[in-house]
Amino acid sequence: MASASARFIFWMKAAQASLLAVAVCFSIGASSNTDSRLSELNHKLMCQCGCAQLLGECDHVGCPSRDKELAELTTDVSSGMSDQEVLDSFAGKYGAIVLAAPTTKGFDLVAWIAPFAVFAAALLGTILLVRRWGGLGGEKAARAAASGDVAALDPAEQERRERIRRETGIDGGL
Repeated sequence: MASASARFIFWMKAAQASLLAVAVCFSIGASSNTDSRLSELNHKLMCQCGCAQLLGECDHVGCPSRDKELAELTTDVSSGMSDQEVLDSFAGKYGAIVLAAPTTKGFDLVAWIAPFAVFAAALLGTILLVRRWGGLGGEKAARAAASGDVAALDPAEQERRERIRRETGIDGGL
């Protein structure tokens, strides 16, 4: 009979430990939900002290804005405002410059498109320039230069080489 009561006590303590673990997990999740939301939002906002850092990362000594803005953010989140409402509230109060990333509406869309458009234009320009440079001498000039046969070059290329030779005083290799 002693072994039955020992098993009962064992299972009772195991159930209590399980319930305690579940309670701790829920309490951690509940507190970190607000903390993670605050962390996520303060990394979407810029500090307004002029340090050009994210609000959550501002390490400006004696920052006059950080504590005030973090307090506002905490108040907004604890009052039940959604993330977008909090961001809109800050943008309304401090202007669009408070947002760490531009919106994807209206003229702000240019800030997302422009870097890719400039990159594409630069790539296209580079490709066209390399093709243009590759076509300057042509295959005929390249073969004639490789063989050393100056007579096989067209007259314009011969004239260019002669001018280079006269101006630099170099007689060989060209």
